[in-house]
Amino acid sequence: MAVVVARRALWSRDFSLYFVGRSVALMGDAMVPIAVTLGVLRLYGAVGVGVVLAAWMASFGGLVLFGGVFADWFTARKMMIGADLLRVVTHLVVAFAFFAGRPALWLLIVMSALSGVGAALFQPGVNSMIPQIAEDPQRANAVLRVADAIARLLGPGLAGAMVLVGGAGVVYAVNAGTFAVSALCLLALRVRLVAVTGSKLVQDLREGWREFRSRTWMWSVILVWSVYGITLFGPSWPLGAELVTGSLGEGAYVAGVTAEGVGSIVGGLVAMRYRPARPLFSGALAMIAFMGMPLVIALRLPLPYIMTAMVLAGAAWAFWSVMWATSVQTQVPGEVLNRVTAYEVAGSVLSIPIGQALAPVVGARLGADNVLLFGFVTGLLGIVALLATPAVRNLRAVPKTE
Repeated sequence: MAVVVARRALWSRDFSLYFVGRSVALMGDAMVPIAVTLGVLRLYGAVGVGVVLAAWMASFGGLVLFGGVFADWFTARKMMIGADLLRVVTHLVVAFAFFAGRPALWLLIVMSALSGVGAALFQPGVNSMIPQIAEDPQRANAVLRVADAIARLLGPGLAGAMVLVGGAGVVYAVNAGTFAVSALCLLALRVRLVAVTGSKLVQDLREGWREFRSRTWMWSVILVWSVYGITLFGPSWPLGAELVTGSLGEGAYVAGVTAEGVGSIVGGLVAMRYRPARPLFSGALAMIAFMGMPLVIALRLPLPYIMTAMVLAGAAWAFWSVMWATSVQTQVPGEVLNRVTAYEVAGSVLSIPIGQALAPVVGARLGADNVLLFGFVTGLLGIVALLATPAVRNLRAVPKTE
């Protein structure tokens, strides 16, 4: 049974500004990996690319918990504006370094790490901002998910064209502009979030942890996602790309990534309309479709099967993401939402680099297809674990009323 809610206008002034800022910034985010891969690869090889990307992930994962506390102390909006401005500076520095010639590897690493700091300060506020500017969080999350999917669909192609025409520096300069637009849109918001009175950093971190672990439905999902990071999410990118390009060529891999983006748009559109009474139960069921992706790649099936699996995986992931984000935003009190979000984000992403690093090594010994098949099996077992957990299975949606 779906929750019946009154239909409310989504496109208020504040949400429209937030949507523009996030959509532009998401497009920039989708372009940067291409700039890093192509720009840094030409200068410092695969090792350089790995170090630059690792610097971003290390600073993001290591500081996101503090970002949640600071967002409570100074309000999410102020922290997000400051984070955007920091990333404007870091990306402009790298852009000018590329324009000037050959940027030093140490400079790329430092700027990547500082950009990760900006992301760590920005991300916790994303969840707490939505309930403040949108009367219907599920529709708002679904609209933003569609925008994210469109950005990931178009961004890499645009970045590739920019690199070919003007070099990696052009992409970094454009991305600095996207963060500037995001900061201006946040600055123009009329909503005034009330800062939570801060006490001590360690005390607030402990309070956030208590709030996080007191919700069985939340830590159960993050526990499964931590395992997924090592066995499923982490290995899927490097090994999936290796198997698809090795057997079907680079064009097939690009087609698969495009198909996943199309599926994400479909999943976001479905999430705009369908309101399950038990969102995490429905989201977990949808994630079964995601598990077809590692299976068909591991079996080295023809391109039509891969594209179908990628469409389903993208749709499943988008639908789950909306159900999860809406549950967090509506089930957690606003005064601790930033800190709780920081813990769930950290728990979700910190294991992925482990999987990315271990997968090629294990794949070289056991076979990349066997690693992906193992990820498929653990993926299904994780869904079974979620559905077998009453706190996850029975979590009820919070209906919006007039």
